[in-house]
Amino acid sequence: MRFFIQLSYKGTAYHGWQVQPNANTIQEEINKALSTILNVKIEVMGAGRTDTGVHAKQMFAHFDCNKVFEAKILIQKLNSFLPSDIAIQAIFEVGTEVSSRFDAISRTYEYHIVQHKSPFATDAYYLHKKLDVDAMNRGADYMLGKQDFTSFSKVNTDTYTNYCEVALAHWEWDNNVLVFTIKADRFLRNMVRAIVGTLLEVGIAKISAEQVLDVIAAKDRCEAGTSAPAKGLFLAQVEYPKNIVS
Repeated sequence: MRFFIQLSYKGTAYHGWQVQPNANTIQEEINKALSTILNVKIEVMGAGRTDTGVHAKQMFAHFDCNKVFEAKILIQKLNSFLPSDIAIQAIFEVGTEVSSRFDAISRTYEYHIVQHKSPFATDAYYLHKKLDVDAMNRGADYMLGKQDFTSFSKVNTDTYTNYCEVALAHWEWDNNVLVFTIKADRFLRNMVRAIVGTLLEVGIAKISAEQVLDVIAAKDRCEAGTSAPAKGLFLAQVEYPKNIVS
């Protein structure tokens, strides 16, 4: 039987999602907790890979298990076992061929910026420079649609294509936090942070909003801005067909 698990986490203390040698990761913590509680080896596959220090408001993973359990009780046990910076919201059975990674139809990320230093804004990027948010939104508009995002990807990745279809890219204030929201069918490695870094260059008038088009057309990572720090990035939502996640 195959199950989906919905979770959220603060990524500050972790070297990203994916299991790796000599590093603490979210996937490793989930594997260990499930295996210990169910007394059988469990390995989860996530909807994607978040980098070191990146957070998730909503992440899905799937795992296979033939042991009988009550989801509500398993959730309670997991939340007691796991560190305080990882939380489980739901566990439910899906079809044996359903994949949390490959059946996702879109992912939404948020990037949080604060412009006044606060000891409570630990999950946002503190940037005191004056920003032209209107110009940043004009630049973000050029990200919409299906395009080659090579300029915003880490080099030498194993992706089959660098084309992504972006449905939403927008900056807006949420109280004292400036939030960039971007939704697409898929994302390349480092793509969101590179886009944010480029749009921040628009915001400080280092480049114009229209020059974002030149950055995209160049298909060269060197033409885009410096990647924004990981601490402000959140995986906000993963969407699936309604017959999988209603």
